[in-house]
Amino acid sequence: MTNIKIFGREPALWIAFLSAVVMWAVSLGLDWLNAGQATAAVAALAAILMAITTRPIGPGVFVSALSAVAALFGEYQLHWSDASVTGLGAIIMAGFALYGIRSQVTPAADPRTIDGVVVASKVR
Repeated sequence: MTNIKIFGREPALWIAFLSAVVMWAVSLGLDWLNAGQATAAVAALAAILMAITTRPIGPGVFVSALSAVAALFGEYQLHWSDASVTGLGAIIMAGFALYGIRSQVTPAADPRTIDGVVVASKVR
């Protein structure tokens, strides 16, 4: 398995760097960014970056990213209803079940024969 890098660095380093930049912006006393908004922004950025770079793909990570983005929207009074967030999460899970996950799933027992091994079967 290959490690995913962004501009030659691990995603965790980028998350830490972005977190530091956003927290520094809070210290400037900007009107559009308070501590709660900064925390929600960092959480959303971290969740999105983790969802994009995590392998094998886990649908739960994408649903968590959706929740973090919904929290960020809430900090700016752009509220989504609980039903909307839950419904979109269900669509994400169903989409991954249809497309994203099946390619990663293998049967518990390998049905292929092994070269040189005689498979005994009872035929009636």
